[in-house]
Amino acid sequence: MDSWEWNKIAGAILGTLIFVLVIRIASESLFEVEKPAKEGYKVEGVVETTTAGNTSTAPAEETVPDMGTVLAKADVASGQKVATRCAQCHDWSKGGPNKIGPNLYGVVGRPRATHDAFSYSSAMMSDHAPWTFEALFKYLKAPAAMVPGTKMSFAGLKSVQDRLDLLAYMRSWADSPAALPAPTGK
Repeated sequence: MDSWEWNKIAGAILGTLIFVLVIRIASESLFEVEKPAKEGYKVEGVVETTTAGNTSTAPAEETVPDMGTVLAKADVASGQKVATRCAQCHDWSKGGPNKIGPNLYGVVGRPRATHDAFSYSSAMMSDHAPWTFEALFKYLKAPAAMVPGTKMSFAGLKSVQDRLDLLAYMRSWADSPAALPAPTGK
């Protein structure tokens, strides 16, 4: 092929690209969709960005109930049913294996991200505060909101009672269950 043929091929390719670009710009201007004034579905725990000042607003902080009072009344059998949602990723038997998530035996009171032979995310490794009932209560509601960057992709348990029942059941995952906190009278 001579240079004239190559020029025709290059011209055809460039002409096609320009045509596609013009069609795209024209269709975007014709079919521009306005953003709705109100969201159709609000996802809890997701940080919202405003367009005015590009500032983020976190979801409203939930008040933690008096653990000394509510955990004593929580239903362990119901918590065992709630725990079936955790069974795909976690094991809680003594000496049990790590799965997608770490083994949770003895998790109440244990420092965060310290279970042997499990590779935690750097976000989880950044804080080794113990897993108290209050911390677990907040974490189980929205793991990604409490520890941004966690590998745990679970959306969370929105029901306060489900979380309390699960905490009562989690308490039994130890050689000697963690002591219930003293009621504060909140």
